[in-house]
Amino acid sequence: MTRDTDDDALGWAGDDDATLVSHDRAPEKTTTESTSDGGLPAGWTPVGAPGRVEQAEPDERPQTSSTALIALGVLGGIYLLYTIGWIITATRLSTSGTDAVAAFMATLGSWLAVLAPVAWFGLVFWLTRSGSRRRLLWLIVGAIVLAPVPFVIGYAS
Repeated sequence: MTRDTDDDALGWAGDDDATLVSHDRAPEKTTTESTSDGGLPAGWTPVGAPGRVEQAEPDERPQTSSTALIALGVLGGIYLLYTIGWIITATRLSTSGTDAVAAFMATLGSWLAVLAPVAWFGLVFWLTRSGSRRRLLWLIVGAIVLAPVPFVIGYAS
């Protein structure tokens, strides 16, 4: 009699070894005796008072529409390009011929301009969690205000 190949997946190599002793036992019986404390098995004690499980409230904010997601992606790309434009402008800035304080302030201002689009984008998302229309409005305002004008007109001194 040949073994079915499907049964091979259900056994280990060497299962048919005569020297192996099977340790199959009948499953141990569990006690189902109850105590007077809420129907727990013997040896168990209840901890705390019975309570009511509260259901977690689902997030009640509506999902963002596809159009809003596309607009957020486009505005995010614009802010990324603005940051790159401000980096290029900041690295081209030459402050030779001025005193140390003026040079420091010009350098500080240019690197703060690099951080401005990133900071604006992050703050708009943080402060306008409630409405996507307000978020889009503030991102559009920032896209107008934070444009890297020196990079666009080609200013490099």
